[in-house]
Amino acid sequence: MRCPYCQSMDTQVKDSRPAEEGAAIRRRRVCPDCGGRFTTFERVQLRDLVVVKKTGRKVPFDRDKLQRSIDIALRKRNVDPDRIDRAVSGIVRQLESSGETEIPSEEIGRLVMEALKSLDDVAYVRFASVYRNFREAKDFHELLGELKGDENG
Repeated sequence: MRCPYCQSMDTQVKDSRPAEEGAAIRRRRVCPDCGGRFTTFERVQLRDLVVVKKTGRKVPFDRDKLQRSIDIALRKRNVDPDRIDRAVSGIVRQLESSGETEIPSEEIGRLVMEALKSLDDVAYVRFASVYRNFREAKDFHELLGELKGDENG
């Protein structure tokens, strides 16, 4: 593993332990050249996934991009980071276990919306406003009506 500080290829593992409920391994590393310390994670990847965009363009699935989009929706919201990690891992597991290697971006968006709905209503509305391409205030009103309907039913 390359050191993120000095780019040395000679880093050493100081500690390893399970993370994300056993779905990943967290490793603490140190660089003998510069003394830098950092953490890496290893995860099982069942298959290489490809995202099919609305335009038909295909791009490799990027777990970090999924994480960033969820983090943006949850910005300044008080949600436990472990719950966020579990949600991201759950989405990735669902995608990998679907049996498909090409996943429509709409499917990923739908899974993110489901996860955000259970994490935080404000983040759910934020993400939905971009995902569903809201143009008017009534779009928000309709979404809030859906949320209110979920609480009553």
